[in-house]
Amino acid sequence: MTIMLWNPVQEIEMLQKDTDRLVDVLIPNTTALTPKSRFNFVPAAEMTQSEDAIELKLEIPGLESENIEIEATEKSVTIKGERKSENKTEKESSSTKSEFRYGKFSRTIALPVLIDNTNVTAKYINGILQLNLPKAQAEKHKSVKVAVA
Repeated sequence: MTIMLWNPVQEIEMLQKDTDRLVDVLIPNTTALTPKSRFNFVPAAEMTQSEDAIELKLEIPGLESENIEIEATEKSVTIKGERKSENKTEKESSSTKSEFRYGKFSRTIALPVLIDNTNVTAKYINGILQLNLPKAQAEKHKSVKVAVA
């Protein structure tokens, strides 16, 4: 039987390397221009709720409106799209370094109340997608009686 000395520093270094690899897979570094990390794109969203509707804004610059697909259910909204890269080749010897995000994206946002998904409207202006999601009739004047104990 051989006795080996335990080196806690080496164990910690191995654990650190394993953790770094796991984090790189789960949360890619978008500044590192690897093909895998450039295509992970989730648009930022902002939700405002009034008495009659929910206004949802998504930041999606550089897309054409025909490349955006919106699907609304009573409980959620899914936005899909694709930002295509421009393939311009001026010189074969030229090189390009890009931090732009290209590729497909999909984002589903759960809504805090039920909506009337048949009357959803959308506008796409200056890279901002604006959705007006009217609340369902049952949600507009929903009140609950509370018994006093």
